[in-house]
Amino acid sequence: MQLSLFPLEPRLSKSKYVSGLQCHKRLYLEIYSPELATIPDEHTQAVLDSGTDVGEVARRRFPGGVLVDCGPGNMTLALRRTEELLNNPRIPAIFEATLKYDNVLVRVDILERTIGDTWRLIEVKASTRTKQVHVDDLAIQAHVVRGSGVRLGGIILMHLNRAYVYEGGEVDLDRLFVQHDLTGEVSARLAEVPARLSSMKAMLMEPSAPVIEPSHHCHSPYGCPFWDHCTQRKDARWVFYLPGPKRAFEKLAEQGVSTIDAIPNGFKLSGTQQRMKDNVEWIGPDLRAALQAVRYPVHHLDFEGFMPAVPLFPGTRPYQTLPFQWSNHTEQDDGVVRHHEYLCPGATDPREELAVALLRSVGREGSICVYSGYEWRILMDLADLFPRLRRELCAVAARLWDLLPIVRRHYYHPAFNGSFSIKVILPALAPSLDYSNLEIGDGGLAALRYHRMAFGNIDSAEKTRIRTALLEYCKRDTLALLEIRRILQEKSLDAGALTPPLSEPFVRQGKPQDDG
Repeated sequence: MQLSLFPLEPRLSKSKYVSGLQCHKRLYLEIYSPELATIPDEHTQAVLDSGTDVGEVARRRFPGGVLVDCGPGNMTLALRRTEELLNNPRIPAIFEATLKYDNVLVRVDILERTIGDTWRLIEVKASTRTKQVHVDDLAIQAHVVRGSGVRLGGIILMHLNRAYVYEGGEVDLDRLFVQHDLTGEVSARLAEVPARLSSMKAMLMEPSAPVIEPSHHCHSPYGCPFWDHCTQRKDARWVFYLPGPKRAFEKLAEQGVSTIDAIPNGFKLSGTQQRMKDNVEWIGPDLRAALQAVRYPVHHLDFEGFMPAVPLFPGTRPYQTLPFQWSNHTEQDDGVVRHHEYLCPGATDPREELAVALLRSVGREGSICVYSGYEWRILMDLADLFPRLRRELCAVAARLWDLLPIVRRHYYHPAFNGSFSIKVILPALAPSLDYSNLEIGDGGLAALRYHRMAFGNIDSAEKTRIRTALLEYCKRDTLALLEIRRILQEKSLDAGALTPPLSEPFVRQGKPQDDG
């Protein structure tokens, strides 16, 4: 990529400064080639929007505060409006205060007037704890605010309080948020800002992006939107796709090993890593015995839940998982299968009705097949919430039979590509049952659509469409459990036989996926 024209001094922002700390190449591409970024999907965009929503709630803690609302394209007007508010002693707080210094433009979440002309810089985050990246975020803001002539009496991070329990009525904003005074930490980091800015600006004057190999830094502290662009020419068996801790990848990269197939014999690998290298189907000798541990009727259970940042129902905390849906495919010992399901119909607390309906569905007999510990955690939360149902819910939890560790320990297919996510397992074993033909294909999107259906201002036709899509998605998850268990049972009948190597190796596309 060659550029023929450069600004004399590229203008940065606090988000671009943080991008530059993560990776200079990311910053370069954000400035000059933003079109190469992967467009955020609906779920990713919702996470970004959630941060904005939390910021708007936080403003209510500062009555009388004024928002600098000039739009993203009117920075000159925003700068002028901020200066007017700073000079008006009757203004107790400014929201989105816009300031520029050292050719860096920042918009401060909250500037709170304290004594005289002294202000507190407050950054609002939708997280529930302080992270190191927050210190860097505040450092660049403080650098610009102080450079603009504003006297800072404190530098504060304000985030959600995970311990706050909503009691109903108006949300207690003083308890919903926690404020951490990071003045000392940020002041110490401020000394590094000028040199870092100088390095970024010098890099941005180069005719092409710096050559930086993609690695784990691309996903920390944030996922880079240029990951697909930077990895498009990587071999499908790139060693980065090896599952497990990053140290294995780093050691191999140091040795000049770029593909999984080139990993030398004798290099220490975990069981899953070795099976990924072998790239053949593997059936453990104890698979059959593990599968026979179930007791009929076998229920196949999946919950879907959402995690509102600001609590919606009494007795709940920020980001508490609230189950709103379940699906259960029950297989009798004669092979007959029946299906039950539940989906909360509206904007009410779904948990008690959901729990009672579930108890009716699973009865008191048979194993309950799940995939990961998610269902157990939800059942325990429900048991704590409803004392009258506690004994029955704990009995249900005691019947859970987790298929995930069984697959991990006893079976591997080349199409897994080192992942044991059910979204990977299902199409590998039962291609006709993958999620590609569903409107909703993952739990994050399910939670987002449910919130839209239950609390959004949409018409009845849209509500019906979302409801149908949610039911189909959750039903697919439990059908997946049923079919995976059946297929593994068939394969376990010949546990001693290994499938010959495939003529065409299975390959991974995109970044690594998490389990579950």
